[in-house]
Amino acid sequence: MKGILVATSPEGIIGKNNTIPWYYPEDLKRFKKLTVGKTVIMGRNTWESLPIKPLPERRNIVITSSVIKNVECFKSIDEAVSTCKGDIWFIGGAGIYEEAMNLADCIDMTLVPDSVKGTDCIYFPKIGNQWKESETKPLENSQKLLHKIYTRRV
Repeated sequence: MKGILVATSPEGIIGKNNTIPWYYPEDLKRFKKLTVGKTVIMGRNTWESLPIKPLPERRNIVITSSVIKNVECFKSIDEAVSTCKGDIWFIGGAGIYEEAMNLADCIDMTLVPDSVKGTDCIYFPKIGNQWKESETKPLENSQKLLHKIYTRRV
């Protein structure tokens, strides 16, 4: 399984000023539950924004043209994916998500209620008609968050 794991604002924003502009512990717990024991693939900016590096109990891969000391780096997603066994989660940013749309089996999306405005906002790429959208439901253990899954149409 190759999946895109993302949280977005009502405007489709995934980040601002190289941070996530909201904080929901229940979403972070779910992120951890889904990714522990798996491979996570991210871009350099996402790597740099992580409060804990590397994410524990996961294989962390960074897509970058640079070298980051003591970090598993690849110049392309295809090159990284070719080294993976088991499940893979693409965890950001926008460029990684856009490229992963061609590889992923699903998009697991958390919808946060926080409206985000201003400059330096990063948006989730447009979801094309190759994806089938599930019903939107409340996120487990959350009063405010919603959740939906997109699966690739056959």
